[in-house]
Amino acid sequence: MPLIIDEDFKGIPPFPNTVSTAPLLRISLAKLLSGDAEEQDRVWKACCGLGFFYLDMRMNEDISDAGLLDGNALLDDADQLFKTGEGFFELPLEEKRKYDFSSQNSYFGYKGMGAATIDAKGNKDRNEFYNVSKDETLGVPHPPENPNMPAAPYLDQYRPLLKDYITRCHALITYFLRFLNARLELPEGKLESLHRIDAISGDQVRFIKAPPQPVDDKRTALGAHTDFGSVTVLFNRVGGLQVRLPHYIQPTPPSEHSENANRLAGEEDGENWAYVRPLPGHAIINLGDALVKFSGGILRSNIHRVSSPPDTQAETTRYSLVYFSRPEDEVLLKALDESPLVKESIKGKAAEEAVNSKDWILRRALGSRKGAEGWKNSRGTENASLAKDVEVRN
Repeated sequence: MPLIIDEDFKGIPPFPNTVSTAPLLRISLAKLLSGDAEEQDRVWKACCGLGFFYLDMRMNEDISDAGLLDGNALLDDADQLFKTGEGFFELPLEEKRKYDFSSQNSYFGYKGMGAATIDAKGNKDRNEFYNVSKDETLGVPHPPENPNMPAAPYLDQYRPLLKDYITRCHALITYFLRFLNARLELPEGKLESLHRIDAISGDQVRFIKAPPQPVDDKRTALGAHTDFGSVTVLFNRVGGLQVRLPHYIQPTPPSEHSENANRLAGEEDGENWAYVRPLPGHAIINLGDALVKFSGGILRSNIHRVSSPPDTQAETTRYSLVYFSRPEDEVLLKALDESPLVKESIKGKAAEEAVNSKDWILRRALGSRKGAEGWKNSRGTENASLAKDVEVRN
């Protein structure tokens, strides 16, 4: 049966029921924290199958000791940061460009509209974003040869909010790393030890703005890619995010008929793309390539892109708030064969070249800023083994 959601975001046109949507599992944070074994099994299924799932952050008074894993507090932080991001993007372009640090080999700071290439044809992106460094915000010291990039002065007044949001996101991600660590039968604390909050890493908050596209020229705003970190926490309110479903996962069909539904969903290109419907009170969680490498391919980092929002949402400016968790800079991205499951998964496969996290992230993050040729280095593992669909692992 189609998933019908009665909830809509206030002040935003409703997401249409006329397009196919990705059948992301809806996971309850409250159930996870209460030790619900069935909910934990569903998380594992999502991480090995599609690599994406909804996380219902809403919690009732029964969860009194959640601490940093208080989903309601994280939702409140996200609401405030949406307003923070909107305010930043209203700054004059000349001011924002002062914080484009790509010439200094950094992916922190500002990226302007059309600064990145999204495909082999050389088409440019249709969004602007600002990356806020976890290290700079929390005061993690960097050596002189790898300095922290200064944040825009506009953000100074929001530092306490950003610190709280980063700390809560990191705690949430640590929860999932511990969970995956146990399921992969890794030594206790292994994945967590590669993602310490006080260690130098590429962790960041990203504010994104994508204005409405021309009526007669709606297309992909951010090209097909996989995330290159470990875990991504996404909050958005307007459609546009699409995942490319593997052959064994069918989209949720629309509950209402529309002649242009396929065109809106981007299915005319012959690939199985489906919109991810934003849900109030939920974050969208997805895994990145680093966890695929650490797990020897057991976990999945799925291909996704951002297209023009469907139906009347296309007339709305799309803002998003993302937290990207990455392994510490000096961590080598390779299969963690201390796990018997990982060891079995990589048996007979050629060893991948081990690259440290910092070099991997720089290649991925800045590749799209170097034209169509550099774009090849920005896509991730979707152009290798991840391009081949594999059956869901139980």
